[in-house]
Amino acid sequence: MRLSFGQNMQMAQKQVLAPRMIQSMEILQLPIIALAERIEQEMEDNPVLDQIEPNEEGSEYDEAPENPDALAETERELVVKDEENNEADFERLLNMTENMPDEFEERTRPSRGEMEAEADRRHDQMANMVARPESLQDYLEHQVSWFDIDEDVRKMCERIIYNLDNNGYLESPLEDLLPPVPPEVNGDAEAWRAQQMKIAEEALAVVQRLDPPGVGARSLKECLLLQLTPGLLFYEELQVLIANHLEDLENNRLPLITKKTGFSIETIQEAWADLRTLKPKPGAEFNESTAAAVTPDVYIDRRDEGGYEVRLEDGDLPSLYISPAHRRMLQDAVAQKDKDTIEYIKRKINAAQWLIEAIEQRRSTLTRVSQAIVDHQQKFLDDGPEYIEPLKMQQIADKVGVHVTTVSRAVDDKWIQTPRGIFPLKRFFVGGTTGADGEEVAWDKVRLKLQEIVDNEDKTKPLSDDALVDELAKAGVTVARRTVTKYRKAMDIPSSRQRRDWSDAKK
Repeated sequence: MRLSFGQNMQMAQKQVLAPRMIQSMEILQLPIIALAERIEQEMEDNPVLDQIEPNEEGSEYDEAPENPDALAETERELVVKDEENNEADFERLLNMTENMPDEFEERTRPSRGEMEAEADRRHDQMANMVARPESLQDYLEHQVSWFDIDEDVRKMCERIIYNLDNNGYLESPLEDLLPPVPPEVNGDAEAWRAQQMKIAEEALAVVQRLDPPGVGARSLKECLLLQLTPGLLFYEELQVLIANHLEDLENNRLPLITKKTGFSIETIQEAWADLRTLKPKPGAEFNESTAAAVTPDVYIDRRDEGGYEVRLEDGDLPSLYISPAHRRMLQDAVAQKDKDTIEYIKRKINAAQWLIEAIEQRRSTLTRVSQAIVDHQQKFLDDGPEYIEPLKMQQIADKVGVHVTTVSRAVDDKWIQTPRGIFPLKRFFVGGTTGADGEEVAWDKVRLKLQEIVDNEDKTKPLSDDALVDELAKAGVTVARRTVTKYRKAMDIPSSRQRRDWSDAKK
């Protein structure tokens, strides 16, 4: 190995988000109450911003325009167009600075003291704000940025991350996460999909290396195996126990395990103690433990001709515009060639324009994403939870024409008022399986049907997991035995033997 000091040049492609792009994503992610607080904070910080209070008939300021909204339209030059797909949703916001007048192109560099004062002020503001808990997806996506991997693998990592459930499991098969075959692939679709599958497997391996250990697993066994490290005292024994004897351990069949493995009872018990330190739900720690009061961001209205239409409940938000007084102040500064004043007001106007546009973009994106979700889940709204349809974020992203991370941020921390109650928007994204008729069946429907079968079984002769598979098949839901076992445990339904023992104990 050659070690030396020196300089060298290297070309590399990296995706770097500008600070304003990050701000736009933050605005999109904010629920309605947090957005109102953010607007209030920005108005305190930026004197250029002015507002018309909701339902206010007139402005108390003589210098405010007769129609502030009309002024805001001409100044903002909004790029949000509801009739378009907006594939470049937030990227187009980066071009806003080009709309500024050419005569303001000179910029003065702030002094070191000004920059430090600004940094301290921002730090104080952040310290006084209520911190939003970091989501599992945010935490994992940040870790992926540390890896030096191909862009295709990175994009697939994002798809996998945003398809994990609340416990950190990947319930969707990798095949379902592959992008659609592009039109330019002629007659070689199988080879193309094989290549994409290889990329997906490489991406899954990256995700499964992230913290918390066990994330990205497709089963409980895989989750526990991913958490094992070679330094464990009973590493090899744990591998065998997890792979082959989890159910035996659950039912305390230690003599049977001894017979099949050759391990002593003492070894099994000590390994079992180490096994209990592992986390079967590695992503659960990121879920909020307290139930706070929520305010819906989105409401649903039933159309007269059938179907549903979404509307955003943001009427209480102030209508922002740029103060005419500061526009005149800027014109005076230009006439007097006061560079410091020009730079200050220009910077504030630019920030105000950006905030107004980011709020408009949030409104447009959230409306389009919510409408696409409602259109897909109309059976749920009409007939109830058991009729929910399988839905992935990638499907909504493809339909709306945005990146899957944009969909994730749009629905994050947002609630929707429906005829059947208030639900988080993420509630409508569920995995599924193929039913007996070849149609997709949501996992929620499988759970509901499984609970119904167990509730109505003969308690003196409880159904085994194999029998539950048969009963589900009669209801048109075809699933594997391991799937029934998995959901039975997740729903805290005891095994057939335990249910029979409890029935006998009650007699």
